[in-house]
Amino acid sequence: MADRPRVRFAPSPTGELHVGNARTALFNWLFARHHGGRLVLRIEDTDESRSSVSYQVSLVDDLKWLGLDWDEGPEKDGTYGPYKQSERLDLYTEHLKKLMDADLVYPCYCTEEELEEERQSLILSKRMPRYMGKCRNLSVSERDALAAKGRKPSWRFKVPQTTVEFNDLVRGSIRFEGESIGDFIIVRSNGMPAYNFAVVIDDHLMAITHVIRGEDHLSNTALQIMLYRAFGFEPPVFAHHCLILGKDHAKLSKRHGSVSVGEFRMKGYLPAALVNYLALLGSSFAEAREVMSPAEMIEAFSLDRASKSGAVFDEEKLRWLNAIYIRNLTVDDLSNRLRPFLRRAGYQPEKLDPSWMKQVIETVRDELTALADIGEHIAIFFDGRYQMTSEAAQILDSAGAKKVVLAFGEYLESAVGSPVEIYTAAIKHAREKSGLKGRDLFMPVRAALTGKVQGPELERVFAVIGKESAARRLKQAYP
Repeated sequence: MADRPRVRFAPSPTGELHVGNARTALFNWLFARHHGGRLVLRIEDTDESRSSVSYQVSLVDDLKWLGLDWDEGPEKDGTYGPYKQSERLDLYTEHLKKLMDADLVYPCYCTEEELEEERQSLILSKRMPRYMGKCRNLSVSERDALAAKGRKPSWRFKVPQTTVEFNDLVRGSIRFEGESIGDFIIVRSNGMPAYNFAVVIDDHLMAITHVIRGEDHLSNTALQIMLYRAFGFEPPVFAHHCLILGKDHAKLSKRHGSVSVGEFRMKGYLPAALVNYLALLGSSFAEAREVMSPAEMIEAFSLDRASKSGAVFDEEKLRWLNAIYIRNLTVDDLSNRLRPFLRRAGYQPEKLDPSWMKQVIETVRDELTALADIGEHIAIFFDGRYQMTSEAAQILDSAGAKKVVLAFGEYLESAVGSPVEIYTAAIKHAREKSGLKGRDLFMPVRAALTGKVQGPELERVFAVIGKESAARRLKQAYP
């Protein structure tokens, strides 16, 4: 391995950052940091019709939010820039000329309709769909005639009928036969470089030593190695990790639910929790550890433990992990992170008493699995948002419930002392008056005080809402 390996994350700004791509970025980041190497962020924006500056901005913002910093790329110039493909077009033109001079490429005048017709014909005859070389041996006059009709050519690479073999750090020995691969386009008819062509040039000129990406790029690797050979370049080391799958074991897509980093941000997942979960997908750490800090993940990361089979994305597992990270935040940190979610839920945190709000957040912290859920958890502390659920109403209709609630309220009328003292004494009074205990004692009080059947410890809830609010709610339960 190189003393200081260089890896890259090279997304296309054609949409929001998918969690699958985020995991690729994470694996490259962990590899670079573990080996003391460098991570390059390269923006592959040659698809003019689909690329957007706004997507690039959100992509960079999502990476920063995840804590995946890069050493070279946008906002971090290096000696191998520029780091946007749209600013490297002269380099691609220069390298196309090299292949033209070596007679390794040819112009292709086939239309999209002609190519699709050929593809369907091959499928019907049960053959592998590929370009059959229609334009490979056109004469100069035939090319001129097609150009005269206004057809602008793309440029295809002449695929050699040789075997392509390489050792993948995740999958071991991989082999492709050149005879099964058709001549592929390296420059489109609009003059823009195709993916495989631009990637080879960029990775070589940026001195990339290791390419870590999803297994869906395996077939691209064969084409790229052919181009490396044609240019006389030394290929990097390849590692193709497994893809993220939905619960139906199909590739994760929108039909499975949230798939972008931005969507998980909106749901209130913490970046550290999402990074931790993505690191666990299709990988493993020593001693089967699941909760790890970035520093611990960097120390323990190894492609040797990367799985070859797909990793199923389980949002419930992510929520479980997120809840752990929420509980580990300080109350002040959690309060700051909750502000935008409180506003979205219709609260105005800047108008609430800070010390009281801190007490509220401390009370519900252990109930939270995502920050966006804060509104439903704190509604019980606001008289204007107090509502009785059907489950709570059913509890209050049960035998003995009214006696418990009335006895609890009776004690509050003349109670003095701290909230904890009042609550403890009121529960004792209700137990003595009703003769009930356990669930039969506490559930009616919970239902009356909160309108719900689940939530934080009643003693802590009572301390936040206070004696007066509690008394009003008890009377509301049995007017």
